[in-house]
Amino acid sequence: MPKFGYSVTGLDSERTVKASSREIRISSKHAREVCKTITGMRLDKAKRFLSQVIVKKQPVPFRRFIKKLGHRHGMQQAMVGKYPVKAAKGILKVVQSAEGNAEFKGLDIERLRIIHASAYPGMKVKRGIPRAFGRSSPKNTSLTHVEIVLEEMEEKTEEYA
Repeated sequence: MPKFGYSVTGLDSERTVKASSREIRISSKHAREVCKTITGMRLDKAKRFLSQVIVKKQPVPFRRFIKKLGHRHGMQQAMVGKYPVKAAKGILKVVQSAEGNAEFKGLDIERLRIIHASAYPGMKVKRGIPRAFGRSSPKNTSLTHVEIVLEEMEEKTEEYA
């Protein structure tokens, strides 16, 4: 079993939970944009957003890989976006895993917020496509690592003087 770490450090272990998925077959570029969008969201809002992306009701705003991308209706941050269904399904599984970790740890599910979501490329699966005259062309598939960290927000207490 390989040992791996997280790309975020210095967390309060009493109020945070982590979950990751390693080497899943989703696009690293799409996963990066989905993670960028859900960072800072509350847990229930992020799960609702990812479910809407899967059924192609809510587009994910793309900020980095936007050459020749079309505009999408109903976007707040940017005008350019896509519906990365496969990436949203993979990231939703990691978010649900983090939610299960929080339940096991005894944290309040209603007050959880995503403070860190990252996706980065993993190893490459090297294959070849046969071509004419006995040659072959490479067909490499890049796998993706996804990390999610949830934090329990503090209760807002109103003080009256």
